[in-house]
Amino acid sequence: MKTWVPSVSVADVLSDLPGVECAVYDGTSAMPDGVGDVEVWIPPLIPVPDVPGTLARMGSLKLLQTVTAGVEAYRPHMPPGAVLCNARGVHDAGTAEWAVGAMLAVVREFPGFVDAQRRGEWTYHHTGVLADSRVLIVGHGSIGAALERRLDGFEVEVVRVARSARDGVHAMDELPVLLPEADVVVLLVPATPATAGMVDAAFLARMKDGAVLVNAARGGIVDTDALLAELKNGRLRAALDVTAPEPLPEGHPLWGAPGLLITPHVAGSTPASERRMLRLMRAQLQRYLAGESLVNVITDAY
Repeated sequence: MKTWVPSVSVADVLSDLPGVECAVYDGTSAMPDGVGDVEVWIPPLIPVPDVPGTLARMGSLKLLQTVTAGVEAYRPHMPPGAVLCNARGVHDAGTAEWAVGAMLAVVREFPGFVDAQRRGEWTYHHTGVLADSRVLIVGHGSIGAALERRLDGFEVEVVRVARSARDGVHAMDELPVLLPEADVVVLLVPATPATAGMVDAAFLARMKDGAVLVNAARGGIVDTDALLAELKNGRLRAALDVTAPEPLPEGHPLWGAPGLLITPHVAGSTPASERRMLRLMRAQLQRYLAGESLVNVITDAY
């Protein structure tokens, strides 16, 4: 069974599975031979240069298993009959941990104190605090649940929002009422046509003065120009692990925006994610070979 994998580590963890023939393709090297014979494709973390063209040539593809929770690069181009599965759960710990660290850093003004340290200045002043605040999690799936577990003990009120309402979880259409009461808004929604640009000028205008926007989802969910306007006037603060455009080019206005912490899409890039990804890849391939039901099958936009 011809299988394309993103790294030697994935190839190693699959090496003893019967009949599995792995070729490493990380998108930066030449494409291996036999694209038309690939039955299972595990793409790299950063999509290969021509996903639509690659998938169009994969006439034998039966399973595409991503190493990410997001599948927007692949979903519109899947060949008929092929199954798409994501890596739900793999990046929960890293992303949730990043979100807690990011909101703490912004609220407690750590970037400003780091700048003062470099200048050798003792800039004593009161800062904000996470305690007694309301944290709105927009996109309360497995990562949102992991974030909520990590916030337990910080003495905050967590408000959950998902695509549709369920017990203890608000629906997206309730955001206009929820946003004005939130001190921190964390974005964890998937990139879909429905979420593209959802955090626009109107969304941001509903956030309370001094609130913090934390984006650990996808850059295209936020209207960059609208966010820049709110940052420049000092009304909102933000922490972004993802941006639009991405990578953020040199000289982009976001680099110098006040009240903004930027990290280069590293929230899930941790040893924990790597370990969990390898376990999932092996377990999923074992299910596939045994003809068992696969996990994390994508049947909708995500």
